[in-house]
Amino acid sequence: MKLLSDSASSRRTGVILPLLLAISTSVTASTALQDRADQFLNLANEAYRALYRVNSEAQWAAMTDVTPAHDAASETAGKALAAFNGNPAVIREAKALLDHRSELAPITVRQLEKALLNAAEGPMTNPELVAARIAAETQQASTLNSFVFSLRDKPITANEIDNLLQSSTDLAERRAVWEASKQSGPALKPGLIKLRDLRNGVARELGHSDYFGLQVAGYGMSTAEMLSLQQSFMRDLKPLYLQLHTWVKHKLAQKYGQPVPKLIPAHWLNNRWSQNWVGIVEAANLDPYFKGRSAEWIVKTAEDFYVGMGFPKLPATFWTLSDLYPLKQGETRKKNTHGSCWHVDLGNDIRSLMSVEPNTQWFETTHHELGHAYYFMAYTRPEVPPLLRIGANPAFHEGMGELISLASGSPAYLQSLGILPADYKADEIDFLLNDALANSVPFIFWSSGTMTHWEADIYARGLSPEQWNARWWQYVREFQGVEPPTQRGEEYCDAATKTHINDNPAYYYSYAVATVLKFQFHDHIVRRILKQPPQRCNYAKNAEVGGFLRNVMRKGGTEDWRKVLREATGEDLSTRAMVEYFKPLMTWLQEQNQGRPIGWE
Repeated sequence: MKLLSDSASSRRTGVILPLLLAISTSVTASTALQDRADQFLNLANEAYRALYRVNSEAQWAAMTDVTPAHDAASETAGKALAAFNGNPAVIREAKALLDHRSELAPITVRQLEKALLNAAEGPMTNPELVAARIAAETQQASTLNSFVFSLRDKPITANEIDNLLQSSTDLAERRAVWEASKQSGPALKPGLIKLRDLRNGVARELGHSDYFGLQVAGYGMSTAEMLSLQQSFMRDLKPLYLQLHTWVKHKLAQKYGQPVPKLIPAHWLNNRWSQNWVGIVEAANLDPYFKGRSAEWIVKTAEDFYVGMGFPKLPATFWTLSDLYPLKQGETRKKNTHGSCWHVDLGNDIRSLMSVEPNTQWFETTHHELGHAYYFMAYTRPEVPPLLRIGANPAFHEGMGELISLASGSPAYLQSLGILPADYKADEIDFLLNDALANSVPFIFWSSGTMTHWEADIYARGLSPEQWNARWWQYVREFQGVEPPTQRGEEYCDAATKTHINDNPAYYYSYAVATVLKFQFHDHIVRRILKQPPQRCNYAKNAEVGGFLRNVMRKGGTEDWRKVLREATGEDLSTRAMVEYFKPLMTWLQEQNQGRPIGWE
């Protein structure tokens, strides 16, 4: 699709906005309030969807082929979308209608509230501020996506960094690779400083306290409420985390021939940010079983998983328009390496950006990303207006993806695919331990703790950039029990090396909520539908499981997320299911750790 030029986008916006103004001034006297709202929203949804598509196409090009031309097109498209979303006429009419919310249908109120949240991302009550933010976002994305890491003066890709951390047992090499993974921070810090102020500025235009407060408003919560929720997750899971931390540092000290430390050195762990403790449970390392498989097979198998539960096949355009695999040798373009899935037109144009390789990590990631695709497909229907083609809350999308990641690691499912041999005997504790370490428990203390509190500090509390790296490592030590291998001064910005700090800020608490949701949904599925133990089950080819998932997904953002969760599972958001899932592991860890000092405090 040809991207809009500045003049073309201005023409389109210039046609739409007078129509909105006409509705807001002429309809009032002659029609009922609901009719006025319906006419306003019909036009608003049509315009929003058209401009959303233009912006998505431009961002897709900028993410998959980083060039100055694509960056410029992305900036232009972003301005066009902001010019509509944040137009004062849209803001005034949405606010005026919401002054009479009790007289409007609930779905109307939800659309109007979403329109105001969209407006707060680019309020044209201050067009200079919005233009500056879009330009800074574009530049930051370009820096992030085009950055070239190096090791011993040779370029190294993100996948190669991950593979070396997974395979190397040489602590000197591991430290060098870990330090290489942090090279992008200094390049990204100046842009992040600028963006912090610009993001806070746009949020305050519509009355939000700061950008963090704007983002948690998508949950109907305040910053204090969200931080309290994250603290409760960590409080409930801390006994298990302390046992895991103790067991892991003894295991790694033995592996590397080192004394047992109080805090785990970051380069001892295989993940660049210590967010998931992968590769520690040797018996659960299934990478050798993927040898001989192709990356294409991985993606098709993930699609088959959903189809087997009664979902339709992916649109044909998914396969022609997605960017699914690593760059081929000799390709000179640069692309973002972080897995993502895109609802480009809020209709049937669904794409994924990945770099799939035949291994366990990408097998689970691919199942996760297609969870987004099938969520998009489920709520793309006439009953869900484009403004509400979103998850029930921002975490629901991630929760669905994480749920299927969990299901994709089931030995029974892997045996049904022939990845694991039919006579493979899975040790329940090994797989539970791997589930906890690689996908769940350390992740909570990273996302609920380090990430959420650091971003709250920089956006809501105005933390000085001169303290950013020190505060980051303070939280890594405090919440995760991890420390850097060397002193990390303020010349670094290690938080900025994490993709979404730059391009999807104040969001990591959503991943924590998603992790908790994952276990709630899983608990309901295994106990009420499959009637199988939570740790030993198989969703594959079960249409009833697919129907349960589709019923949650198809609602999009049309109902309050608390209601959706309560109706689906019978309970409010809770770590109960997660704690119960790992009870056998907790008992085992307590036996293993007898006589050892627990934790690091």
